[in-house]
Amino acid sequence: MNAAPPIRDEPAATHAAPTRKPDATTLNTFLALDYGQKRTGVAVGNRLLGTAQPQGTIEAEGQRRFPKIAHYLKEWQPDALVIGVPTHPDGQAHDNTERARRFARQLRGRFQLPVFEVDERYSTTEAHSRGARDADAGAACIILEQFLRELR
Repeated sequence: MNAAPPIRDEPAATHAAPTRKPDATTLNTFLALDYGQKRTGVAVGNRLLGTAQPQGTIEAEGQRRFPKIAHYLKEWQPDALVIGVPTHPDGQAHDNTERARRFARQLRGRFQLPVFEVDERYSTTEAHSRGARDADAGAACIILEQFLRELR
């Protein structure tokens, strides 16, 4: 298996002075989101334990998903968010790549938390192969597990 692509964290596009990039190795609790236009999988995990647990799927589009995300944030109080960003098998961007990155920027601006982007190629396929009942939440879990492995 090839090495996982690097984790990215990009500051939100603002006119404010650039802030220091957060060090994920100093953070403990993460909420991961597998973005989709109609469904967004959710998982929560802990860096110290190196584990992730699926939390369900938000079935909402556009702005309607944010109150549901806020509920998860209130419940789990994560230190940061992890977003799966899809690409073609060769790593090239496509329409959903930019949608996921836009979603990451919206989350960063709305919730004022660090947002880390993770290459999520094949996460849904892997969730299905693991027998996940909820493939979207399973994919979010796989995304977070990958992120946590890369922090070690």
